[in-house]
Amino acid sequence: AAMDVFTYLKERVAACIAVGMVRGRIVIDPGIGFGKTLDHNLDILARLDMYRDFDCPVLLGASRKTFIGKLDGDAAPDNHLGGSLAAVLAAAARGVRLFRGHDVAETRQALAVWRAIEKN
Repeated sequence: AAMDVFTYLKERVAACIAVGMVRGRIVIDPGIGFGKTLDHNLDILARLDMYRDFDCPVLLGASRKTFIGKLDGDAAPDNHLGGSLAAVLAAAARGVRLFRGHDVAETRQALAVWRAIEKN
């Protein structure tokens, strides 16, 4: 799954550049959720670092996604904060710097702590 999404997005980036778009203005979103299985989502999340080769910002939108509930006994989406933050921190460790989510203050705080630890 991760390689299928990667290949598709690589082709889309190339098409955008071919028509004159500036690489730095293209944002890559691997589309966590959106018809993917639990294993597909985990595979994509584990391999987010391969998008660094695109030289484009990567956006992650994993907040409150179904895969989090599946990993936690089918918890309701409003009980996915811990899993959402774990996904954000795992993605940050793999080079992702843009996040779309529901719990902005908590995500900002988690990233601030993570960055402080990483700087040490």
